[in-house]
Amino acid sequence: MPQISPAGALLLGLTALVGFLAGVLGFAFLRIAAGARDSGRHLRESSADTAVLSAALQEAVAKIKQQERSSFARAEASERLNAQIVEGLTSGLLVAGADGRVRMLNPAGHRILGVAPRPMPAPLEEMLATVPDLAQLVRDAATGRRAPSRRHIATGGLTGGPSHLGVTLSPWSGGAGESGVICLFTDLSRVVALEEQLRFKDALAKLGELTAGLAHEFRNGLATVHGYARLLDPAALPAPHGTYAEGIRAETAALGEVVTRFLDFARPERLTLQTLALGLVVTRAVTDVDPARTAVTVSGAFGHVEGDEVLLRQAFANLVRNAIEACQRAGVTPVIHVHGAVQAADGIVEITVADNGPGLPAEDRDRVFQPFFTTRSDGTGLGLALVQKFIVTHNGQVRGDNGLDGGALFTVHLPLKRIAA
Repeated sequence: MPQISPAGALLLGLTALVGFLAGVLGFAFLRIAAGARDSGRHLRESSADTAVLSAALQEAVAKIKQQERSSFARAEASERLNAQIVEGLTSGLLVAGADGRVRMLNPAGHRILGVAPRPMPAPLEEMLATVPDLAQLVRDAATGRRAPSRRHIATGGLTGGPSHLGVTLSPWSGGAGESGVICLFTDLSRVVALEEQLRFKDALAKLGELTAGLAHEFRNGLATVHGYARLLDPAALPAPHGTYAEGIRAETAALGEVVTRFLDFARPERLTLQTLALGLVVTRAVTDVDPARTAVTVSGAFGHVEGDEVLLRQAFANLVRNAIEACQRAGVTPVIHVHGAVQAADGIVEITVADNGPGLPAEDRDRVFQPFFTTRSDGTGLGLALVQKFIVTHNGQVRGDNGLDGGALFTVHLPLKRIAA
């Protein structure tokens, strides 16, 4: 066996080392390649998971945005509905804070109170200046001095507005610690007027039943006294007995006329209803009192009503006659104006009788329609009482006041009769 030289052994060793290193490098390369393949596969799988997660997140965000848009749309729809409800209310709605400022007043509230729209918030006393009783009630409830409740207010001096208000108060809490009261108010003028009509009709019925028999017997006795007085010849009696006999005749005749008028007032009326052109009725009534039409003028539109022509004609004649006599007693030349206005939306016709006389004293305004109330020494006090009776019998109402330019102003409301075209 040949001997290997040291150089050969060294070469052989180097060759073996190189071969080993080459094997290690090859194995390492294979492992790296396999790792690269595994990493690529994992990366692709991770990218797929990331894509799925990203898609899920995008879908969730889209749903959240859709829900936000839906919630916003519902909120806007709810706000519009609330605004429509508030604006569509026929009752007044007012919200006031404890600081004495009005946060909101709906259109019906402006109309009922006769208040022009203005920027909010606004001072309570300025908004409700025409109804101080309502302003005080709202302020007391808003500040806790009065528990919220229901109230009935007679507005009194509310010119051209309701004479009675029904008020409901409820507590209100706003944001940032705000508090106050919600006030819902309704015009009760027609309800109160109907109640007054019913009470008046009931009082007339009871009055007629109670006094008819008594007045009849009184008139019979009065007629006997008057008859005996007429049998006496004042010229054949010694003085001063002749004057006494004449006085008995005059007084019994006057009392008999009063009794007759009272019986006419207390007796229930039997209406002969028909469709009437109210303008013609008023014109005839004026002509009955002022044939030459020197003191009275008639203007406006009167429409049609369903009523008894005789009674309505007498009612307006009494109003005109009362106005003329009031002017004459005051020593002024009568200037009477009768005006009609059809209020189709309310279903009524309004007739006003205005004069240039001294007007109605404040203490007499609520008494002028009472039977036997009169400021004249020779008056019976039944003229205006009959006016009220005839108007109320026609389901209307009449009130007396003073005009803006002085003089008395009587206002009559009657239900309007709609005529088919």
